[in-house]
Amino acid sequence: MSTETILPMSKAESSPSSSTGKPTESKPLKAKEFTPLIQKLLVYINLKIQKPSIKSGEFYGAPGAGDSRLISVIATLFFIGVWALVTELEMVEPLFLPSPVDVFQKFLDIANNGFAGATLSQHLFASLTRIFGSFFFACLIGIPLGILIGCSNILRGIFDPLIEFYRPLPPLAYLPLIIIWLGIDEGSKMTLIFLAMLAPIILSARSGVSSVRIEQIQVAYSMGASRWQVILQVISKGALPDILTGMRIAIGFGWTTLVAAEMVAAQRGIGFMVLNASEFLRTDVVIAGIIVIGIIAYCFDLFMRYLERKLVPWKGHN
Repeated sequence: MSTETILPMSKAESSPSSSTGKPTESKPLKAKEFTPLIQKLLVYINLKIQKPSIKSGEFYGAPGAGDSRLISVIATLFFIGVWALVTELEMVEPLFLPSPVDVFQKFLDIANNGFAGATLSQHLFASLTRIFGSFFFACLIGIPLGILIGCSNILRGIFDPLIEFYRPLPPLAYLPLIIIWLGIDEGSKMTLIFLAMLAPIILSARSGVSSVRIEQIQVAYSMGASRWQVILQVISKGALPDILTGMRIAIGFGWTTLVAAEMVAAQRGIGFMVLNASEFLRTDVVIAGIIVIGIIAYCFDLFMRYLERKLVPWKGHN
């Protein structure tokens, strides 16, 4: 309704004058004076009360926008409930699928009494040392090498055939060769995990170099920057979002290779514990070990997401 809407008046108000003969003030004037003020007040209150559809720093229509943590918790509880229902109804024999309660009790037993000659903390320490030690060396070598391959056609011609040749190979394919060369000590296990994580990191760093905007590089050159300054201060920072994504992918490859690496004369480790339990049909121990690996990997992925938000807040907003 327009702000100049004429309000209905009584007969006394509609008369040109009162009993004294003096003209009276009409109500439409008051309506025209106060209605816009009331409307502005209502709009202000609505803006304060209503929750905005997007938060500060977000963009309307961004794919996947919104908080999904509550949905994740509900979905996790739902899947655990389905698992418990299937075991409670004995749709699968407990030998092949124990209940969540049995798995949790076995986890507590392993944490207190150990399994296969070592405690749970000792198994975890051995596996985490292999995983993150290999991850450190893969990042130390893979990130600079990937950036240099992306910046140099000579290095790209040298290393591309080697990387593309071994990248599709499953780790079990070259595991016998690593054992022949390095033996069965910790060096062979970490080398196997290192090779599984190296290729994704190199490829992500190289892809990040190609995603840097050419305008940024040209501006740096126009301001007198040298080639190495452009690589270190422009290209490396511009490639950081892809590098962090590659690191997340690489750690996943590392966890999948861990079990294969701990097949080689290992005495401790989560992968070794799972393999040892599978030989004796200890399904509850196998599932407990799988859940431990999944939880640790998921926590590390959350940490990498946190680093992405802090180090590359511009990601997705170019």
